Amino acid sequence: MAEFPFHTLMIQGTTSDAGKSTLAAALCRLLRRDGIAVAPFKPQNMALNSAVTADGGEIGRAQALQAQAAGIAPHTDMNPVLLKPSSDTGAQVIVHGKVRADMNARDYHRYKTEAMQAVLESYQRLRAQYRAIIVEGAGSPAEINLRARDIANMGFAEAVDCPVIIVADIDRGGVFAHLTGTLDCLSPSERDRVIGFVINRFRGDIGLLQPGLDWLEQKTGKPVLAVLPYLHGLHLDAEDAVAATQSVRGHFRVVVPVLPRISNHTDFDALRAHPDVDLQFIGPGQPIPPADLIILPGSKNTRGDLNWLKEQGWPEAIRRHLRYGGKLIGICGGFQMLGEGVDDPHGVEGAPGQSEALGLLAMRTELTRDKQLLQVSGRCAFGSGDAAVSGYEIHMGVSRGAALARPAFVIDGRNEGAQSADGQILGSYLHGMFDTPQAFSALLAWAGLGAVDAVDLDSLREASLERLADATAPLYQALKRLETRFARCEGVVPVKRG
Repeated sequence: MAEFPFHTLMIQGTTSDAGKSTLAAALCRLLRRDGIAVAPFKPQNMALNSAVTADGGEIGRAQALQAQAAGIAPHTDMNPVLLKPSSDTGAQVIVHGKVRADMNARDYHRYKTEAMQAVLESYQRLRAQYRAIIVEGAGSPAEINLRARDIANMGFAEAVDCPVIIVADIDRGGVFAHLTGTLDCLSPSERDRVIGFVINRFRGDIGLLQPGLDWLEQKTGKPVLAVLPYLHGLHLDAEDAVAATQSVRGHFRVVVPVLPRISNHTDFDALRAHPDVDLQFIGPGQPIPPADLIILPGSKNTRGDLNWLKEQGWPEAIRRHLRYGGKLIGICGGFQMLGEGVDDPHGVEGAPGQSEALGLLAMRTELTRDKQLLQVSGRCAFGSGDAAVSGYEIHMGVSRGAALARPAFVIDGRNEGAQSADGQILGSYLHGMFDTPQAFSALLAWAGLGAVDAVDLDSLREASLERLADATAPLYQALKRLETRFARCEGVVPVKRG
């Protein structure tokens, strides 16, 4: 069997959501199957879905999934620069897992030269440890306005001299225009390092596509390395965007407002997967339907999203929901919204000030400059009080008040979160509370669904990674057969098979 010929391989896309994240995860799993030590890498990520690493930092959620595919623990070097948007023009800049500053777009553009040094430091550390590095680009390399000081796509590829695959999503339409147009926007040296194309999410008769593939190869001189199928029903962590399509299945209705700065909506993946649950994300202007359970999600801008909730009529809907016996959960920023107020004296999320919250729990939150980043475990303090739970905390703020005397969880020996005296409201800083099967069952029983078989999200994720890898195997074999100037480069460590 041929060895994998590349030490570093970068996947770029014609658009956002072309399939870069899932393709990187699939290649990590295939390399792992071959006994090749592999690590994922994304130089710069802009996402509000993040994960806490074992070394106490924060990275994009997609890189944590890719690390699982590779069979290794997530580390901050896998995503050295993470941007978490807090407004339309500004973002929190996280470097090597820690908050560096809040910057607007122009300030960050000037900062990119320094950010590139952090990127290269992380890359070199990974390169010294792993036989293969699978790199994921961001957005598209054809964004001409972002080419100067680029660290996310071709700027990185040129800096480390690695080959690039370009992937396009045929389900969007215009796939050949996407690929040829992207190639035309690149410089000659950047075009030279593109070793081929991948067409993603194909469904139909491949024979009808073949004339287009032949035309593309003739026009560009680049091979189509693989046409990958549209895979339905994958249970994989989304990098950022909330799924546009939702299926109504179960009889137990759960609704979640899609806040403008919603963060870590992966908290609801286990609910989405359960056959008894009808999970609905409610966007701006949509009617708020009746529900058994309302969940206020995490937020990167609690005060701003709180104002949005008020404008959309959620406080009235929530009071009506509680009046008729419904249950309510607030997670992280959503938990802060349940209190009497949110204070931002230091301008952590924008202009300093105070916001009146929903007034449903006797507590108040002060936003702080220090971010809490923890992987935690413990037990549920509601129901029988013995259900195990694990998850992670990512928040900037401290909540205080009488409501905390009735905790939602006991985490590492300390009380965490709050419950209302009437048992209808539960709030916590704990992300991933539904991911532990015991906690999932306890939370759904508390919310009124009764005894249910829990979803084992980790098993679903593993099965999806295996299925994804199987579908991507033709690309992997094509790469192993490929001979380019990048193949079998000097200094490559021999493959060690387990």
